[in-house]
Amino acid sequence: MHDAPPSPLATEPEPLSHGLKQRHLTMLGLGGVIGAGLFVGSGAGIAVAGPGIALSYLIAGTLAMLIMRMLGEMSAAMPASGAFSVHAERALGRWAGFSVGWLYWFLLVVVLAVEATGAARIAHGWVPGIPQWTWVLVFMVVFTATNLAAVKNFGEFEFWFAALKVGAIVLFLGLGVLAIAGWLPDTDPIGLANLTGQGGFLPNGWSGVISGVLAVVFAFGGLEVVTIAAAESEDPARNVARAVRSAVWRILFFYVGSMVVIVTLLPWTSMRPGQSPYVAVLDAIGVPSAGQIMNIVVFVALLSALNANLYGSSRMIFSLAERGEAPAGLLRVSAGGVPRRAVLASVAFGFVSVLLNLKWPDSVFLYMLNAVGAVLLFVWGLIALSQLRLRRRIEREAPETLTLKMWGFPWLSCLALAAMAGVLVLMLYDDASRPQVLWSGAATAAVLAVAVVRDVRTKRK
Repeated sequence: MHDAPPSPLATEPEPLSHGLKQRHLTMLGLGGVIGAGLFVGSGAGIAVAGPGIALSYLIAGTLAMLIMRMLGEMSAAMPASGAFSVHAERALGRWAGFSVGWLYWFLLVVVLAVEATGAARIAHGWVPGIPQWTWVLVFMVVFTATNLAAVKNFGEFEFWFAALKVGAIVLFLGLGVLAIAGWLPDTDPIGLANLTGQGGFLPNGWSGVISGVLAVVFAFGGLEVVTIAAAESEDPARNVARAVRSAVWRILFFYVGSMVVIVTLLPWTSMRPGQSPYVAVLDAIGVPSAGQIMNIVVFVALLSALNANLYGSSRMIFSLAERGEAPAGLLRVSAGGVPRRAVLASVAFGFVSVLLNLKWPDSVFLYMLNAVGAVLLFVWGLIALSQLRLRRRIEREAPETLTLKMWGFPWLSCLALAAMAGVLVLMLYDDASRPQVLWSGAATAAVLAVAVVRDVRTKRK
């Protein structure tokens, strides 16, 4: 009697450490998406959407929530260090797993340069005697060492980084509500004048809201790392489900709540792209040294993102190597369960990206940044396609693993896919966003071409 063939949904035990705890994953889910894009980049969204930026964040945040729910469903059923890359391979074929894995790895190691340079610029402002490049070197060395050590060190760093960011948001919301109500010293109730004046709640109409969506949707990138990290926790299926459930609603509340407080307290016409609206609000309500306080928060947010992206990129390339899609030499794991060669490969390219950013920020690095500008939408699109394919298979072969289900399947999954396609089309019609779509499309096409060629060669053997 022959044994039944293994299910294509079966997961092999991970050779990596299982040192992450539930509290690490929960806080990573909450803090992983709260970064400089919110604290500073939201000013650009307010400038184009006015008070309607709250609707822009609601729309973009709802899309991110749907993606996270789909990803959480698959990761709870099939936890793996490659997360959505593994899911794409099982759902759509090797070409999909190869493509989404390498695209996401490239995205993370390029964004590393932005984060390291941004943090170094702030540190250089505090200590002008130390050159900016020295700060970059210090940050890269520190976080490389952190990621080469036990995975619990990464978890502890991210736990406290995220705790500070979440605490800052909660404190900001609390002060904002008190200021709106006129309960702070020397303040009067604000009322709705800033929401109804200066052109009303939608001064630029719904086109302004949509432009705001384009400006803020990428701020939700980073949620994916929690499903990668779940594979190194004590109980991956249970922990990722709990982390996703606790994160999505709270993140949406933090983002939309912050925007409502900002546009209620201050006229939207006073906002300028590149300037933090959080600093403007704290200054307006009389918080001393508001600029420096926010500088510290942004500094922590950048270091947190640097740490998380180095971790996520190393695990993604390790997963690719496990499936024969990256050099086998990257599979070496330390006695503590850390894929050190994968970490070094990721940080090596990260160093290259940083050097390009420092030397040619407006030429070579700008092209690289544009090449990954819209990649997140391609990754999200493949997540949605994978979930649509895998859900039926999981229901047939292992229904007991569906501990976290996507809402309104398959309709909300299809709606999310259509929304992402819509965002890409709108970006093509937006002068500022068009280069990102074109360059990212070219990068995606190149990776897809390599994937197809590899598939054809494999089938001929």
